[in-house]
Amino acid sequence: MAKKSFKELFDPRESKWGGISLPMFLCALIVVAIVVYVPFGLDKEGNPGSFLRPNFLIMFSALAVFGLLFGEIGDRIPFWNDYIGGGTILVFFMAAVFGTYNLVPENFMKAVNVFYGKQPVNFLEMFIPALIVGSVLTVDRKTLIKSISGYIPLIIIGVIGASAGGIAVGLIFGKSPIDVMMNYVLPIMGGGTGAGAVPMSEMWASKTGRPASEWFGFAISILSIANVFAILCGALLKKLGEARPSLTGNGELIIDNSKEAIRDKEVEVKPELTDTTAAFILTGVLFMVSHILGEVWESLEIGFDLHRLVFLILLTMFLNIANIVPDKIKAGAKRMQTFFSKHTIWILMAAVGFTTDVKEIINAAAPSNILIALAIVLGAVGLIMLVARKMKFHPVEAAITAGLCMANRGGAGDVAVLGAADRMELMSFAQISSRIGGAMMLVLGSVMFSFFAS
Repeated sequence: MAKKSFKELFDPRESKWGGISLPMFLCALIVVAIVVYVPFGLDKEGNPGSFLRPNFLIMFSALAVFGLLFGEIGDRIPFWNDYIGGGTILVFFMAAVFGTYNLVPENFMKAVNVFYGKQPVNFLEMFIPALIVGSVLTVDRKTLIKSISGYIPLIIIGVIGASAGGIAVGLIFGKSPIDVMMNYVLPIMGGGTGAGAVPMSEMWASKTGRPASEWFGFAISILSIANVFAILCGALLKKLGEARPSLTGNGELIIDNSKEAIRDKEVEVKPELTDTTAAFILTGVLFMVSHILGEVWESLEIGFDLHRLVFLILLTMFLNIANIVPDKIKAGAKRMQTFFSKHTIWILMAAVGFTTDVKEIINAAAPSNILIALAIVLGAVGLIMLVARKMKFHPVEAAITAGLCMANRGGAGDVAVLGAADRMELMSFAQISSRIGGAMMLVLGSVMFSFFAS
């Protein structure tokens, strides 16, 4: 993957700011600054007013410009981009700084809360379902079916190892097993940021009634720490494979590489705009059905809640396995997912960051939290390597895919881990870990939050 340089970013002839040339981006930045900061007239309460109107389009654009500013820069800071999380984490952190230290006006903060918060209509209600449907629906059907009986149990073993490692070290620092599971294991093993920590924070908020950013601020910090360890472990596992050839398949996960081996055979279909539209409508309909099922489940008073996103995951898995959705709509769903995960993630991270206290992020970098995150990553890797050969998987490849690709920050984390391990050919399994494994952690999170969150 080609490195991004600051030279090309500030070259006015290039279009590097989210497809916008430098002069156009600077004009957009000036306009946003005027709208946000320049006082104009009086509001209804007689206080100094501004040009800011808190509607969806204006807030979407303002947060996009903020996200592009720090996201493009973050993607070009060498160590930060390779190990911490690049532009995504820098956008979140800088937005948290602006919000915590009152570097933006109060009316802007209120508008962000409308855009991201618990309003009847907000951006998060589009972002999360689009990611879930796009991710689960586009996993190769045969791969998904076979992985349920073979690879997914390996993921579960990794989660058990991660939980055991985290709880063991957590007890040393006086943290309860439930605390470790909810606030450390779930965000680290949850499939990344957009499809993991973000929907988990909404599940937590729906149960506790408190702002989702309260849980998310700590979760994203712990996830970022674990992401660094996952990448470093990928490089170490590569060295281990070179030193102990009996532990590695040199890029092959399954020991018996026969016709039964799981392979990702994605159908090459180029979607049209109508296919993407159909996928978006399908997402909305599935979300409605999931909401109905969630309400019915709650009315049954079974004893624990299942969030509507859990039903959305299960419905989408059923549609994929049953092969009901046409390939062109699946391709449209993939494009939809790409749009939200690649091109709007900085907008969401800016919104989340503005509502997060940066002091909580700093506190999360305490030595105890670093050691717990390390124990979670090593616990997943260690237990997987112990059982992998008995399950007909090569230990090194199994630890990389079912372990490290669960304990990183999602798709970008998968690329970084596999790149560090020199195992890019394992991307299909990494995607199962991030997508299906992450979806399983959402189900676990929904159940745990219903019992223990308060």
